[in-house]
Amino acid sequence: MRCVIFLLCLVFTPWTRAAEETPPFRTGTWHKVASAPTARTEVTAAVLQDKIYVIGGFAPLRFGNLLKLSVSDAVEAYDPARDRWQTAAPLPRPVHHAAAVVVNGRLFVFGGFAAGLTSVWKPVNTVFEYLPQENRWLQRRPMPTARGALAAADLQGKIFVIGGYDGQKSLAVVEVYDPLTDSWQPAPSLSVPRDHLAAAALDGKVYAIGGRVDLNYRRNLAVVEAYDPFAPRWKEVKPLPTARSGMAAATLKGMIVVLGGESETGTFKENEAYWPKAGIWVGLPPLPTARHGLAAAAVGERLYALCGGTRPGGSYSAINEVFIPAALP
Repeated sequence: MRCVIFLLCLVFTPWTRAAEETPPFRTGTWHKVASAPTARTEVTAAVLQDKIYVIGGFAPLRFGNLLKLSVSDAVEAYDPARDRWQTAAPLPRPVHHAAAVVVNGRLFVFGGFAAGLTSVWKPVNTVFEYLPQENRWLQRRPMPTARGALAAADLQGKIFVIGGYDGQKSLAVVEVYDPLTDSWQPAPSLSVPRDHLAAAALDGKVYAIGGRVDLNYRRNLAVVEAYDPFAPRWKEVKPLPTARSGMAAATLKGMIVVLGGESETGTFKENEAYWPKAGIWVGLPPLPTARHGLAAAAVGERLYALCGGTRPGGSYSAINEVFIPAALP
């Protein structure tokens, strides 16, 4: 009997391990859906009550936003179930390169750059909360460190605000916001300072992905660091296959999908997904429209890529494309 069990283990164990090492998806299809009302780039977005809120950024310079120097306070909500957009209350202050996170049904927007007297690259430390029932914004306790081109992610009800640019240099700073107490605490710093990075939380860890040094897309990074609150420290994991910055990231079916970005050679169509369970990156079907400064958000089992510039630097779009992963055979 023991021999039979042993032989069965030999036969079935390799297949089981192979099955466990198969990512949730490797392919899928992209489709165009309803375009945003406003063409923008360097936006941020988050999902609240199954709607995607696209927030701030730059919009093409027109008479109506001359005084804002094309920095946008627009907030537009996309309803995937109806493929329709609606306008929400504008931000209290126009910002670009901000970060948005929803935690426990509450939407927060952190930092970014605002227009100053001589520049549109003034780092701010503002924190705004949106109240959807009242369609209005509240101001919360500001970040200890003013910065733009930052990233943020929710882990166990706390929001990790990561990296960015403070007007002089890229930052390794990580600060944690507690929405319940409207308070801030320091966290261990990144190993690699950077801005224009992406962040996501999955399987009990926060990931800081890619980015660039000192706003320079000729100095893109492939480094990925994971923060384990039980360690607690940042640890480098397998790097991005494609060094990039100005991209977006979202979690979908147990993987972190990284979309778009830019470098001196152009904008990226390449999409790559990190599967923490196996510590590997998987190439995915490319964006139909290469973009940087875009937003990414998942609703159900569909991933949306919204707005962003089609050329490096100052360009804008209202493009909204959805990725539907293919079921594994």
